[in-house]
Amino acid sequence: MNNVMIINGYRAVIQYDPEIEMFRGEFTGLNGGADFYADSVSALRQEGETSLRIFLETCREKGIEPTKTYSGKFQVRVPESVHKQAADAAKARGVSLNQLIATALEHELSA
Repeated sequence: MNNVMIINGYRAVIQYDPEIEMFRGEFTGLNGGADFYADSVSALRQEGETSLRIFLETCREKGIEPTKTYSGKFQVRVPESVHKQAADAAKARGVSLNQLIATALEHELSA
């Protein structure tokens, strides 16, 4: 996955902010915000480790589970024509619409 940095087993999405000429990292899958900034990749990793350590320490002190849980369910809104095409494609493949979408997501995320 592009623009993702793994820090101590946690994923952070990395973006460049041209206004401040720095990289910004934001951990995903946490029960709160833990972001960090730096002007180089090595400094970004170091700042990310510090931000994550502080976040995890705070969670421990407050008795909070640091990571989010996911139900595996979410709602997606698409144009009516896309919905129809997807339903037709699923039927033609002999799978449910849910399975068609899950397969498409798995394909997209593995690229």
